[in-house]
Amino acid sequence: MKDFKYYISIDAEPEDVYACLTNPFTIELWSDMPAKVEAVPDTEFEILDGGIIGKMLELETNKKVVQQWYFGEQEEPSIVTILIHPDKSKVSVELHHSNIPDEDFKDITEGWKKYYLGRIKEFLELE
Repeated sequence: MKDFKYYISIDAEPEDVYACLTNPFTIELWSDMPAKVEAVPDTEFEILDGGIIGKMLELETNKKVVQQWYFGEQEEPSIVTILIHPDKSKVSVELHHSNIPDEDFKDITEGWKKYYLGRIKEFLELE
């Protein structure tokens, strides 16, 4: 199991970044894929057309999202914590993803950079 930390600056408001993480309609806009999400703790979600499945654990509006991602029969839960920090005219997003299976590590880290947080950045900075 491996852990991954990543930071990205996005020229957007905290509420817009939060919506990209918790609102199914906004997720579908930036990902171009179906999403089943509720911004409610202890609810399960599917994003990227079921490519990512898990459970919402903790939410702090416009500041924090904590999720558990499911990877089959994994003993230790894989926890994603995303912190949203206002930083002048931008937002700093801090990602911590723990207990990533070794065999999935490369795909997951590339996915975060390019297809998840990278796509959110592109989507919000289009204007």
